[in-house]
Amino acid sequence: MHYREREVVRVVRAVRRSYDCDVLVIGGGIVGLSTAYAITRAAPGTRVTVLEKEPGPARHQTGRNSGVIHSGIYYRPGSLKARYAVRGAAEMVKFCAEYGIPHAVTGKLIVATDRDELPRLHALVQRGRENGLPVRELGATQIAEYEPEIEGLAAIHVGTTGVCDFAAVARHLAEASGAEIRYGARVVRVDRRPELGVAALTAAGDVVRGRVLVNCAGLYCDEIARLTGDDPGMRIVPFRGEYYELTRPELIRGLVYPVPDPAFPFLGVHLTRGVDGGVHVGPNAVPALAREGYDRRTVRPRELAATLAWPGSRHLARRHWRHGTGELHRSLSRRAFTEAVRRLLPAVREADLIPAPAGVRAQAVLRDGTLADDFLIRETPRAIHVLNAPSPAATASLPIGREIARRALTTLADPTRRGADATAKSP
Repeated sequence: MHYREREVVRVVRAVRRSYDCDVLVIGGGIVGLSTAYAITRAAPGTRVTVLEKEPGPARHQTGRNSGVIHSGIYYRPGSLKARYAVRGAAEMVKFCAEYGIPHAVTGKLIVATDRDELPRLHALVQRGRENGLPVRELGATQIAEYEPEIEGLAAIHVGTTGVCDFAAVARHLAEASGAEIRYGARVVRVDRRPELGVAALTAAGDVVRGRVLVNCAGLYCDEIARLTGDDPGMRIVPFRGEYYELTRPELIRGLVYPVPDPAFPFLGVHLTRGVDGGVHVGPNAVPALAREGYDRRTVRPRELAATLAWPGSRHLARRHWRHGTGELHRSLSRRAFTEAVRRLLPAVREADLIPAPAGVRAQAVLRDGTLADDFLIRETPRAIHVLNAPSPAATASLPIGREIARRALTTLADPTRRGADATAKSP
């Protein structure tokens, strides 16, 4: 080899060694870990480091949801949620079966209990078929074939819905990814230089340098975007979802949902038989007073002030105050919550419901008060930000991870290109 060629190789290797990794992922939930997993499979040898502030994976949205593998029936045809949920549900079932992760394909009922809900139920039938799902319409007497204790005017049965242990999925992704995963690594500063790369400073004083940043920080994704120097154009407004456990699980065989309100991106109080055989009831959706506000007593003034100062929060409150008042009433009154459940399950009594751990939904709210309806992924120089990935992100995590991996690897191949403002409309 000519000496000049040897010198070039030496310099390239020195530059590579100056980075701790090729791709730096912030966030050890199921989306961040799926991204790391997808990168190392698509491009073996790519060095990936994941920084997670908690002592283990899946401690927030991933590990605190109802465990439902969503079919994709609710989502607008052609949207990322529709495409990735339909594809992701099949992949998640296969993934769980392959690696021995608890799961079951139970199917679910969506039940109309009021005549005003029938047009919305019929619209869901059409949407499900447009999304390629097996949907069966049921009359009132046919509901008992699936759920003898459920009453309604009509229902639809979706056969591809299931349940699994998403926290176990995340743990397997972490183990199988080949990435370096640093737990207890809370990022407090990000230095992004488009001509060089990114460096993240943790609360412990460690600096991690990478060529590309992937922000999968969930409840804190907007803060990480701002630390990077990017304006996310949204804020995370946390909504607490409160659950109860049904003391008589024999009342429910599988999954039962109400007809959702199309004006609100929440599915309503539903009943879910989990992989452990227990039945969870919920969630409602009430504003949390902290990003990790898993109970009413948790208040973080700085976070609450930032939420209230965001113009979108005020627009949201004015637009949905009636809906929010009802959710808050059911949060404060178990009797009111029970009455909501009794619309679907008349046999339930207040004493049948005991409190269960709550979750918090990281909901992106735009400046005008619009609730981001689809997954939202934006690219900027050397950075990819996942800014809205609530339910069904766990279901869709495998295809979402591949999409983020594709973008990260494209940036690695051409780090000088300016990242596009890639949103849910991207292919």
